[in-house]
Amino acid sequence: MSDLDLQVPNAFDPFAEANAENSGAGTKDYVHIRIQQRNGRKSLTTVQGLKKEFSYNKILKDLKKEFCCNGTVVQDPELGQVIQLQGDQRKNVSTFLVQAGVVKKEHIKIHGF
Repeated sequence: MSDLDLQVPNAFDPFAEANAENSGAGTKDYVHIRIQQRNGRKSLTTVQGLKKEFSYNKILKDLKKEFCCNGTVVQDPELGQVIQLQGDQRKNVSTFLVQAGVVKKEHIKIHGF
């Protein structure tokens, strides 16, 4: 019985290392390209994590002209400036950002279904 008392499992947090301040996780600045489902077949593509030195409005203008879609730059209190585009433009945006030299391919993370 005493052996069972000693083997009480501790609460294990698998995300403890990622949440630690100085763990080194998240040191690379990734550009996150996500899709958000709206109603029906409608969707939004969001781009976040671009460097502050870039003009978000100029990038947005080129993206809108290239992909024939509408979009806007939204100011988020947690995430900063986020580019929103109409439709599923994840692959298009990633190839555009790499070809324009804005970000390297290994610094892009594409999320979504």
